[in-house]
Amino acid sequence: MLDEIRQSIYMRQVRIASLLLYQNVLKQKTWETYAKLLHSLANYALDGDENSSRRLSYLFAYGKWFRAIAATGYNWRDYVILQILTSDNPFSQKAQTTELDSLPASLLSAAKHDLQVLEELSLWGGNKLVDLIEGFGDRPVVWQLLESDMSRLSAAKRSLVLKFQETDDWTRLLPELVDYYKHSGAGIFTEYDAFRWRKGHLEGIAYPDLVQLSDLVGYESQRQTLYKNTEAFLSGYHGLHVLLYGSRGTGKSSMVKSLMYAYRDRGLRLVEVAKNDLKDLPIIADILRQVPQKFIIFVDDLSFEEESEDYKALKVVLEGNLSAQPNNLLVYATSNRRHLLREYFSDRPSLRDLSDRQEVNPWDTMQEKLSLSDRFGLTLTFLQADQEIYLKIVRHLAKRAGIDLLEDDLNFRALQWATRHNGQSGRTAQQFIDYLQADLQTKR
Repeated sequence: MLDEIRQSIYMRQVRIASLLLYQNVLKQKTWETYAKLLHSLANYALDGDENSSRRLSYLFAYGKWFRAIAATGYNWRDYVILQILTSDNPFSQKAQTTELDSLPASLLSAAKHDLQVLEELSLWGGNKLVDLIEGFGDRPVVWQLLESDMSRLSAAKRSLVLKFQETDDWTRLLPELVDYYKHSGAGIFTEYDAFRWRKGHLEGIAYPDLVQLSDLVGYESQRQTLYKNTEAFLSGYHGLHVLLYGSRGTGKSSMVKSLMYAYRDRGLRLVEVAKNDLKDLPIIADILRQVPQKFIIFVDDLSFEEESEDYKALKVVLEGNLSAQPNNLLVYATSNRRHLLREYFSDRPSLRDLSDRQEVNPWDTMQEKLSLSDRFGLTLTFLQADQEIYLKIVRHLAKRAGIDLLEDDLNFRALQWATRHNGQSGRTAQQFIDYLQADLQTKR
């Protein structure tokens, strides 16, 4: 009996070791605990001595694996499927830019082999491992099949996961898998909808601020223009870089963030780049041009000081250099300034106090400073909200928050708040509603 169990476990270990393309899944913590559990079970099967340390070893290993798979929010089979969809390997990389019929035969054969292995291993999950342990005479906590949380997944990913769940031969889904890689990418680009550039690499944002279109009130003309430009970009046309300029608190950033929620199922991704990282924009562009998704580089509160030269890197991305501009990338920036570089009266040319250190052609420098904003194809202006728009935003947010007050009372409180705080703006309206909601709850 123990020999049969040991041989069965050994065959699973051999199958894991035979992976050709999807070996990178083994680097995940959940896979590591799974491999260690198989190793511990195989060791115990050598002697079956219930008093040996090997028994304790496999029980500890089972507990670690159980915690690891439970932490993912998926059952074992669904977890294995998702590892296939997110794996960044030579096959998934090639499939992003190559039709199925044009993929190398050796690559397709290796992919089919790995799909067979992973399908087999996906069936060696909770119930199977419980059976093995009970065969050793131990009784672990009865395995209850975890209910996988699919709400986090994009529509395309959910659809393909369901197909994997329903078929008993994963190799038949190779065309669908190639199509998925082609449209959704692989690795980090299919795991996340939003990214930030941090310390020289792209970092996925697990919990992005998903602003819905219904959350936006006012500035309809600006919103329609921004969405129309983004639609054209996603449809394969040349979209324009956009500068959203205007008063603080008018919802410029929220409008850009809303695009991620609206278009994530069409392959749109947002990459947040801080002002002090703008020098890395050409590097970021070279990374993004190699993947199939469409990207918006989002720079919030954009402006430059006199001594900063980061704007030159931005100009390269906006207008290009010897390298062709990526056709899957646009820059959307928000700013409180129409002219993005700080100007001084001393910058303007004067014939007074001429010296050898004064610039011969000062107007050229002045024009360079003023021309950066002109490199954005679209400039959307957001003026300070008037009272009508401000109160409209307040009423919308109050309704969404479930605040039940007479309209006159709500308006009166909102205007008082704006007077005492930061003026009439969308940001002020949200702050007022947050305060009012808490205040009303505590008085009940």
